[in-house]
Amino acid sequence: MTLDLRLLSSFLAVVEEGHFGRAAARLFLSPPAVTQHVRRLESQVGARLLDRSGSPVVPTAPGVRLAGHARTLLAAANAALDDLADVTQEADSGRPLRVGIMGHGSAELTPAAINAYRRARPEVRVEIRQLDFTEHVTALVEDRVDVAFVRPSPDDERLVTDVLTTEQRIVVVHERSPLADARTSGVAVADLTELPLFSVPGHTPHSFTEYLYFDDRAQRRSSEFAVTPQEVLTGVVTGRSAGSGLRSFARYYAWPGAVFVPVLDARWESTYLAVRAGDDNPEVLIFRALAVALAKDMGPGISSRPLGSG
Repeated sequence: MTLDLRLLSSFLAVVEEGHFGRAAARLFLSPPAVTQHVRRLESQVGARLLDRSGSPVVPTAPGVRLAGHARTLLAAANAALDDLADVTQEADSGRPLRVGIMGHGSAELTPAAINAYRRARPEVRVEIRQLDFTEHVTALVEDRVDVAFVRPSPDDERLVTDVLTTEQRIVVVHERSPLADARTSGVAVADLTELPLFSVPGHTPHSFTEYLYFDDRAQRRSSEFAVTPQEVLTGVVTGRSAGSGLRSFARYYAWPGAVFVPVLDARWESTYLAVRAGDDNPEVLIFRALAVALAKDMGPGISSRPLGSG
């Protein structure tokens, strides 16, 4: 029997996230695709690998054993790719297109753009790189990625951006927070006075902190620091901090114990595709054109989806 690394990757993501939806967001796949991968793997090994009866999803006894092997196999595969990277790049006619994604990027538009590019340019390798909240300028400026899905628009003349999606703002709070009761009615920015929004490192770009803290109108800061959505949600569900984001955040990070509340009078914010100014790499131009075209088609639907809908 040959184990498919894609199936193992999906299975291990569910084990580590304890949730099919979060695993899918982490892998930039749809939840049904991750579910299908796990079912195929269970069929291959002839055993039920996950207990889906509760929350979080937990591995069965065979699942625990397979998870250990999966980590070893995936680590070995990644090590092999890293070891061969220099040789591969020398043999390739060109460099890969490196796509940076901050958080969940531009929601459903992100995987759609990547898949459209892969169909259009199957001969070009695509590398996905996750960016934290401090990197939406530096990853491009330091040539670690070629295009980046970020928010808000970087305030840096070395970069140019295209608007992809525009959404309502939300805050995410613990289910026992006084604001949790407003999950359907919404709140105003003035209601956020006592909300302990998570802190970010001092080198975080000012444009991102203005976005995060509603132009500094939400002034209280938690002692908890976060630079990734997972760190934000960990602080929220443990009752130590709160977060802010876009409406689609609720679809991608629906953690037990976290409640998403619309902020009714906050300015709607956009997500962007950012590239280096003057970059004439034809692959960057192709990716940018595809993303912008898809945004015209998909953007309105993303903006109007009900809070938390899958």
